[in-house]
Amino acid sequence: MKKKTFAVDIDGTITENGGGRIHLDALEALRRLTDMGHNVIYVTGRSSVEAFLLAVYGGTTKISVGENGGCISLDSDEHQLLGSLEYCNNALRIIKDNIDNVEEKHVFPRMTEVVLERTFDLDLARKIVLEHDLDVELSDSQYAYHINSSGIDKGTGFAKIMNKMSLSRDDVIAIGDSATDVPLFKVAKTSIALGNASEKVRSQATMTVSANAGDGVLEALDKLAPVLSEI
Repeated sequence: MKKKTFAVDIDGTITENGGGRIHLDALEALRRLTDMGHNVIYVTGRSSVEAFLLAVYGGTTKISVGENGGCISLDSDEHQLLGSLEYCNNALRIIKDNIDNVEEKHVFPRMTEVVLERTFDLDLARKIVLEHDLDVELSDSQYAYHINSSGIDKGTGFAKIMNKMSLSRDDVIAIGDSATDVPLFKVAKTSIALGNASEKVRSQATMTVSANAGDGVLEALDKLAPVLSEI
């Protein structure tokens, strides 16, 4: 069996209908992949600590990429920071000075990004970022809006893991549902967009499935079964 590395989003991907509660059948399927010798690494907009804990308790590979690529957790007390929280907080102050209804989202503490409620015009905020020449980027995970340092995304974050583990893109299978997963798709030979993904996101994947969230992961793994049985 040829070993593969699965780069898997969390919210909207291994949750039940995107609602935040883990889809236990999907988690069990990912655990079985790990038991078979494959890597299953969470790549998420959530904190890398949250993802690392999910890996510990869920029985998958104990490495995580969080904060949309801004932070990598290699162990419980080993975190690699790729983004600048200072830059993101500065951008937040300027955006709040220019737009109403900008609110931080109550989330697990972040080390490299700012997470916002989806209560304002994101395109207007992006315009303000450009006008003030801020070294950040704004993204929409459907769960929240995110302010990250320029050049930071799930693809660049996971590329650090690929380099550390000596993985080629041929080794990687990415699974996700939102625009923040598209950069991750680009570093993987095989990428799968779930049924709850937008048409724009689905167009960027090498494969699509019809089922949503956790059910979509199960459908994807069924489709991949012949590949995973290659010798």
